[in-house]
Amino acid sequence: MEREEVALIAKALSDANRIRIIEMLVDGEKCGCEILEELDISQPTLSHHMKILTECNLLNSKKNGKWQIYSINSEKFKEFKLYIMRISCDKCHIEVK
Repeated sequence: MEREEVALIAKALSDANRIRIIEMLVDGEKCGCEILEELDISQPTLSHHMKILTECNLLNSKKNGKWQIYSINSEKFKEFKLYIMRISCDKCHIEVK
């Protein structure tokens, strides 16, 4: 994973609403309308957040009729986690499971 990609993902995860969206999708794919019901934001704001999360490849999206369905890109999360683990401080004494 390139540094630029890591930086984009870190930036995408720097927003509380985007982290909440990720948490919601851990249970499986959801329609954008289901995500919107759970957040106190407007539809254009949700679209902005989803664009950021899909552009850095943390989320997959597919069209189902007039609805957009989102899911977590597990492989990208694994790559990101491995990168972060590799740059972790050995002297910090943090156990990663």
